Amino acid sequence: MKEVFTTPHDPENRKKRVAAYIAGIQAPGTAGKDAGYLLDELTRLVDTLGLEIAAREIIPLRQLSAAYLVGSGKAEEIAARARESGADCIVFDEELSPSQQRNWERLSGLGVIDRHEVILQIFADRATTREAIMQVQLAQLEYSLPRLKRAWTHLSRQRGGARGTRGEGEAQIEMDRRMALNRIHKIKIELDKVRNHRDTQRKRRNILPMPAATIIGYTNAGKSSLLNTLTGSRVTQEDKLFATLDPTTRRLLLPCGKALLLTDTVGFIRKLPHDLIEAFKSTLEETRYSDFLIHLIDASSTEVPAHMESTQGVLREIGIENKPTLNVFNKIDLVREKSELDMLRILHPEGVFISARTGEGMEILLKKMDAVVRTRFTVAEFIIPAKRHDLVSAIHRDGVVLEEKYVDSVVQIRAEVPERVRSSLSAFIIS
Repeated sequence: MKEVFTTPHDPENRKKRVAAYIAGIQAPGTAGKDAGYLLDELTRLVDTLGLEIAAREIIPLRQLSAAYLVGSGKAEEIAARARESGADCIVFDEELSPSQQRNWERLSGLGVIDRHEVILQIFADRATTREAIMQVQLAQLEYSLPRLKRAWTHLSRQRGGARGTRGEGEAQIEMDRRMALNRIHKIKIELDKVRNHRDTQRKRRNILPMPAATIIGYTNAGKSSLLNTLTGSRVTQEDKLFATLDPTTRRLLLPCGKALLLTDTVGFIRKLPHDLIEAFKSTLEETRYSDFLIHLIDASSTEVPAHMESTQGVLREIGIENKPTLNVFNKIDLVREKSELDMLRILHPEGVFISARTGEGMEILLKKMDAVVRTRFTVAEFIIPAKRHDLVSAIHRDGVVLEEKYVDSVVQIRAEVPERVRSSLSAFIIS
């Protein structure tokens, strides 16, 4: 199967935007339909990066080639089509080895990048906080280390000399390698400090913690929109892939009167580079400490099963796949056919179906969240010294007070509280 199409170029626009020739790969055993979905996703990624789409095609792959990923004859054909389309670079949906990348650039005379590098650059463009910037820099440095030779091809004519001497390019590569390794070491030290600071903050919260939930899901599923709708906050929300990278936490009052900490996280995607998962593990750690997860899914997507599996894959990689989870299907107002929505309801009877944009289904979602939180509460009776107003206030804030009375110099409180609160106030429990 081969799909090739070109996009008309505005001469003025071409001066402003780099044009990309997008090459999708249909690996052996992969259905053409799946390859098409991945190509569409790569197209969105490239557009998010700000590149113009010159042309694109799906390349059926019978077997892997060490030199070009595809056979040399096919590689020459692709390079010729890319040049004819007016592209400035070729973007592959498969990860290329450093040698394959160099071979393609020599063959085509164009810049060549892969899906991995596109996602890294989008993350670099989106990072705003110091932590996110460092996390992306770490991933970029680790990606670039084996590709330093590619960055110095203009010094390929190394100086001659006696045996054992090194040319200018080789010496510069070694210098760059040492600098990159030193920078990686320093960033890891800084991220450890950030992680320790986050742990300290978490321990302070856990003295008398509120229940916590984390919104997870495929990129552009509407996580920030849901956080804004539920809490009335104004977190950035755009119809773009990876619109936000940094976790945002807001306080939500549930129908039962309990407060809940709700956190929005970075979105996931198929073929998410492993080094990005590693780099963002400190951010994703917040997910580990949640009482439950809200897995947000774009119901209007034709790739719902694949998106759900991608998210579960990342959760497995960071070791939290068994966390209690609510499957929430968003954007039901954008589902074209009622039959498609009906099928999702049949396949996921436990799911909650909403539109964060219109507000449809939000009351049901809040009730579901309320029910999950209530299962994690137990009834306890406390005797608190009257002077410890902070503890009394905390029980009111984080639990539901069923009975309260002042006797002499103590306060007797019967309340439903989270298990963590019960544990932290165990010294004051009488039953």
